[in-house]
Amino acid sequence: MYFDQPVPREVKVIDSASLFRLEERACALGLNARLDPAWVQANAAPDGVHHLWPAVWNSLSHRPDVPRQLRCELLMTLRAGDRVVSFLDVLPEDFTPLPGVTSREEGRRVGQLLDRAPSVREWLLRQDEGSARP
Repeated sequence: MYFDQPVPREVKVIDSASLFRLEERACALGLNARLDPAWVQANAAPDGVHHLWPAVWNSLSHRPDVPRQLRCELLMTLRAGDRVVSFLDVLPEDFTPLPGVTSREEGRRVGQLLDRAPSVREWLLRQDEGSARP
């Protein structure tokens, strides 16, 4: 199975429709690392480019019927152009066919953006603070 396999070292590029499908699938399977698909639909840039960077293999030991997943860092582009970071558990058969970044430089750029972008939670807190100001 995937236990002995290394985590793929490929950054994937996805569009908003693909992101929404992956979030819906993670939700339907009850995977741990995911966002609410309704929130993604409301906040993801419709024509945005998003990235998945695999971090670790994950499994649900209490649910042996659910296959192992790749826990990926998700760099998501929002409607206003902001970028946020979250995690998304993705099944290997859904991850593998996704297109990868086209160059090493693009992969480095995504890594830098992942390091600098706020988490979804941090971004939401900032939004709440901004709307609370008179």
